[in-house]
Amino acid sequence: MKTMKAVRIHTYGGPEVLKFEDAPRPEPAPGEVLIKVNAAGVNPIDWKIRAGYLKDHRPYVFPLILGWDVSGIIEANGLDGTRFKNGDEVYARSDIARNGAYAQYIVAKQVEVAQKPKLIDHIRAAAIPLAALTAWQALFDAAGLSAGQKVLIHGAAGGVGSFAVQLAKWKGTHVIGTASARNQAFIQELGADESIDYTKTRFDDVVRDVDVVFDTVAGQTQTRSWKVLKKGGILVSIASPPSAEDAVRNGVRQAFVFMVPNASQLTEIAKLVDSGKLKPVVETVLPLSEARRAHELSQTGHTRGKIVLQVD
Repeated sequence: MKTMKAVRIHTYGGPEVLKFEDAPRPEPAPGEVLIKVNAAGVNPIDWKIRAGYLKDHRPYVFPLILGWDVSGIIEANGLDGTRFKNGDEVYARSDIARNGAYAQYIVAKQVEVAQKPKLIDHIRAAAIPLAALTAWQALFDAAGLSAGQKVLIHGAAGGVGSFAVQLAKWKGTHVIGTASARNQAFIQELGADESIDYTKTRFDDVVRDVDVVFDTVAGQTQTRSWKVLKKGGILVSIASPPSAEDAVRNGVRQAFVFMVPNASQLTEIAKLVDSGKLKPVVETVLPLSEARRAHELSQTGHTRGKIVLQVD
């Protein structure tokens, strides 16, 4: 059996359960590709799965390789593989029900994989899939955001928020972002027309009549967001399902988005990156063996942009 280096968990728990060790190298079945991993993106869903938050909804088989954002090179195709050839540089958000990308190799379904942006390296490409797809599906698929509208983005400096600001600006909307004091200039550089320091100003005291609220925070931030929407507007959350009753009471709509892999959207996102309209923001790069440190940083909830593990 061929082996590879990987970071696996053998039980649910804290960052200490992440083990850098030898693991079987996977082989692609029909409809799949084998990717030699150059970089793996780190996302909050990774440590939430590690901690067992999803165990009642999605049972996992141990040992489990975490991390489902990947950028790398096609190493092999399944028997019916025709979409990619060996050596193609690709990126993907793979199925979280399977082993992930904290490893030297990952198997992914062909329908999840797209050609990576040509003008950036694998580290920055690995920072894109989950966060950009989440922002795209929340703003465009769920909210129907369009030119001339006004959008309020909570957590605008985070992994998803930083993409949301750029995508909303590309679409031709007026963008308001909330962030801490240290990130005010940062979200303005991303394209925010207005920035609010949530440590000093209550956004609901100064914002009114927005078409879309994009909530990445939940809690009181979500609760206070109802009154800033115009009638018929929509509150879209990726953090906690908004109350349907509260939406009706306020004369607005609500939606909850859990990102699904989508290669065609990744292809469109790659075009935006290569045209200079979308830029992944990577704050921290660590070697694969330091996945524990990456999770500790992610769990603080205060990272700017993304954390990426360098595999090659």
